[in-house]
Amino acid sequence: MLAARRDPVLESMPLGYMAVDGDWRVTYVNAAGEAVVGQSWDELVGSDYWTAFPANVDNEFGRAYREVVATGRPQTIEAFYPEPLNRWFEVHAVPVPDGLTLYFSEVTAQRLAQDRLALLARVGTELTGTLDLAEAVRRIPRLVVPELGEACLLTVLDDEGRPRDLGSWHSDPARRDALTRYASVRLPGMPPTAPVVRALGGETVAADGADVLAALPDAEAHALYRELGAPSVLAVPLPGRDRVIGALTFLAGTGSSAVRVDPLTAREVAGRVGLALDNVRLFARQQQVAETLQRSLLTRPRRSPLGRIAVRYTPAAEAARVGGDWYDAFTQPGGGTTLVIGDVVGHDTAAAAAMGQLRSLLRGIAAYSDAGPAEVLRGLDTAMATLAVDTYATAAVARFQRSEEDAGTGRTRMTLSNAGHLPPLVLAPGGGPVVLPEGPGDLLLGVDPDSPRTEWTVSLDRGTTVLLFTDGLVERRTTDLDSGLARLAATARELAGRPLGVLCDELIERLVQGRPEDDVALVALRLDGRDTLG
Repeated sequence: MLAARRDPVLESMPLGYMAVDGDWRVTYVNAAGEAVVGQSWDELVGSDYWTAFPANVDNEFGRAYREVVATGRPQTIEAFYPEPLNRWFEVHAVPVPDGLTLYFSEVTAQRLAQDRLALLARVGTELTGTLDLAEAVRRIPRLVVPELGEACLLTVLDDEGRPRDLGSWHSDPARRDALTRYASVRLPGMPPTAPVVRALGGETVAADGADVLAALPDAEAHALYRELGAPSVLAVPLPGRDRVIGALTFLAGTGSSAVRVDPLTAREVAGRVGLALDNVRLFARQQQVAETLQRSLLTRPRRSPLGRIAVRYTPAAEAARVGGDWYDAFTQPGGGTTLVIGDVVGHDTAAAAAMGQLRSLLRGIAAYSDAGPAEVLRGLDTAMATLAVDTYATAAVARFQRSEEDAGTGRTRMTLSNAGHLPPLVLAPGGGPVVLPEGPGDLLLGVDPDSPRTEWTVSLDRGTTVLLFTDGLVERRTTDLDSGLARLAATARELAGRPLGVLCDELIERLVQGRPEDDVALVALRLDGRDTLG
């Protein structure tokens, strides 16, 4: 029912007020409501709401109002009302038996400051500790929408200074595909005057939709931006430690649904995002350098006449990607094939440097002396003390030899000495475990050079697989070592019939799922009598 005259009670309310009946006709608006919506009593009362506010037909306001009427549940929407108000309001939509009532309450400066601090805190919390570039890129645009616009695009400069749009998010699910396509085509050919290009140069740039369209030379990008509603934008640089590393482009929307993007908040968010991305990029660069160094120290093994050799190294997923794990495989002067596995205490560049020293020393001792595993480890321990290599390490050395008599039976003798390392896993040709003698448990390297070193020998059939590995393959924070070793044995028996390289890859995939808590190194030999390398 239309109000014939103003109600003194409603007019005295400090809140803006509007009533709409079940046919979506405006039945009342008070003076405070007129000021908020920018239309008068005479223009509104008796009019069709959707005609009076055409922009609301398919925006968040219209969708929310229809949902309130359909469900009977009230909703609150926050929006910025431009000049002459230039203020934020909460619109409370409340269902009534004959339609809908709307209350407009101004959001105070204190409330805006609280919301701003909450947004900054959320951005900081979400990005703290994120050292995966893909994950950071995925999170960032979602963190700031819809508080800072209806959509956001993340642009990052690569190492050659070329911009790439790596992330985007739209508050409207129906427009996310269009935004993704727009991000994939908008940058090529953009002139220096384009907001995002200027932001990449260090400026904070506000522009309306017409200015953005004028800076889009690509016809497809032009069409997609129109499909997005040609919103106004705020483009903000992402400051790194010593240069701009990218930009955030906030899309504010159009018409009454436009969300004001506060430049101060946007710049503070961009500062936190820029620092987080710079940390990710620096970490990724350090990872690459460290892993390249690590792999350069772990050379490809030489071929063996006794069988196929496979080696694998997988760095820890969350560490500095450099550590003390190593493998080796080589032929000694007397013709024996020697496998080595070792682990220096520590997970840093010092551990990697020590690993390189120990690996080279052990190789030199074994190649010069042609000694057995126990003597090689004793010589290494002595060299560490003499040369003041101040570290501790575990290691196992296995030498494989085949005499003329052995060649006739197809058997190979394995001699092993173990300095505090995990025992090897040995699988018979059919996949069953080979029971090995229990060693006395020799001391790890670097403690006492006079500590005795022991060794034992076992005869293995053709087709036997020997696997030496570091503890990253089997140790977990949530389970004990025995459980990890049992799981390794069961998995290896299941995979025993696979080619040696496939066996090694599958063991790593199944036991650590590609994200080991510690470095994983392994070296394996399958005795088959052919001069091959896998």
